[in-house]
Amino acid sequence: MTESDRGEPLVLVLFGARGDLARRMLFPSLYRLAAKGRLPDKFAIIGSGRTAPDSDDQFRDDISHAIAEDIDEPDNEILDDLMSRLSFQAASDDDGSDLAEAVRAKATQLGDGARTLVYLSVPPTAMQPLIGMLGRQGLAEEARFIVEKPFGTDLESSRELDQALKAVTDEDHVYRIDHFLGKEAVRTLMALRFANGVIESLWNREHVESVQIDVPEQLGMEGRGSFYEKTGCFRDMVSTHLCQVLGVVAMEPPSGMGARSLRDAKSAVFEAMRPLDPARVVFGQYDGYRDEEDVADDSGVETYVALEAFVDTPRWEGVPFYLRTGKAMPVDRRAVTLTFRDPAPATFSDPPPNRLVLDLTDSPNAAFDLTSMRPGPGLTPQQLTVTTGVADPNLESDAMDAYERLLLDAMRGDQTLFARADEVDRLWQICAPVLDNPPTALSYERCSWGPEPALQLPGPAGWRLADD
Repeated sequence: MTESDRGEPLVLVLFGARGDLARRMLFPSLYRLAAKGRLPDKFAIIGSGRTAPDSDDQFRDDISHAIAEDIDEPDNEILDDLMSRLSFQAASDDDGSDLAEAVRAKATQLGDGARTLVYLSVPPTAMQPLIGMLGRQGLAEEARFIVEKPFGTDLESSRELDQALKAVTDEDHVYRIDHFLGKEAVRTLMALRFANGVIESLWNREHVESVQIDVPEQLGMEGRGSFYEKTGCFRDMVSTHLCQVLGVVAMEPPSGMGARSLRDAKSAVFEAMRPLDPARVVFGQYDGYRDEEDVADDSGVETYVALEAFVDTPRWEGVPFYLRTGKAMPVDRRAVTLTFRDPAPATFSDPPPNRLVLDLTDSPNAAFDLTSMRPGPGLTPQQLTVTTGVADPNLESDAMDAYERLLLDAMRGDQTLFARADEVDRLWQICAPVLDNPPTALSYERCSWGPEPALQLPGPAGWRLADD
């Protein structure tokens, strides 16, 4: 552990503490940080929301069970210590006085220098009023805010949310969390590109014909029907996760690996992106979605998106970026695929495409689709895929899941892997034409790759994952 890992006393206030994200991701991540000795020596966690459990003990039991469901054989001593620091205080945007009193009492108990970290894991419609309440109660002073995506539902609401934040704090204290940026694989992607001359020299329009960012998911709604009815796949995944990965893939080499240089480089990509063309966007809805809990019988909400985007920089001008994500698809994957141009002059007729596929899983790997010679008579080319791991398996115990990393970074005050206000604003501008004129969601079968127009979007080269 480092000194910064055991640093200043902390009061973590978690809105949405009884929600799905907190149970599945946040509390297990806090347990992992505790198990690795990366939480402050002095800290307290106050869960909050409109509806309180019957008691703190009931709340602790519920969270203990959630952690045990996620982590095999948790250490009881570590778990008990974590739960002893956990309490719940109900609050609403109308009344936060009891919460403010509880936070100040915990900060006093922890001692001088205690900092407040507020995690807003609530729907976009609830976020702005809560921020106003925190400001009125004086809880925003010097606090850090972790804001869960989506950051609003469109450009106007996003700007209103940003104004609400700026009214109570400044940008240096806001951490807009997109867990895709916290994945080990995204950091590995940056290292592969910027630390390897053989790869970086090919990372441009002269050599790259197209780029695919593909995030299919096997799960359907799994109890998230109400959320999807309000949000949809485009807002949930494209305006956040996939575009943020695109920013990392397409950015120019930053001047350094600090927060400002990396975020500046990513922001420059979004400034150069063309607003999306609705004619080059395909929405889909899997068969059976309307039978899901909390879904309207005549719902037109999309559970699938495929689109074409362009980044008009000298490096990428004219190179299409194909983004695809959806529910109820054949596999769970997170992949970035660069398809390279055929060599000129062509020695072989119609060789299979050369591709570099970066699998952004928790154990990232790279696959190279190369052209080789088929054994036997004649000169017939064939495709050969060479796969290599890009992480040291001996260091797997040091790996961190996305929320674990991002929680730790927010505690340390490191904004490197968080979205900045100008990025968010520009992405909503890019997405506005589709939100203003959304395509009709076409039906697709479960465990398929989506509607036929989406399959045809990349042209003859097709989608790399559909070839697997």
